[in-house]
Amino acid sequence: MRAGATPLDAAGVKEFATGRLAHYKIPRYVIVVEEFPMTVTGKVRKVEMRERSAEPARPGLTSHCP
Repeated sequence: MRAGATPLDAAGVKEFATGRLAHYKIPRYVIVVEEFPMTVTGKVRKVEMRERSAEPARPGLTSHCP
């Protein structure tokens, strides 16, 4: 996160997307993570991200965005 930036939450992501995206493109679920798992070359480990999203989330970090 950038210095001085406000932390993200699921409601904030939905609010941001609502005015900028078509209704069908707005995410239904948002999972907030501290940092992305990275490879040694600096790429995001997508497989690990998918595995994390399949695990039961901790309360407060995942939100259903109706």
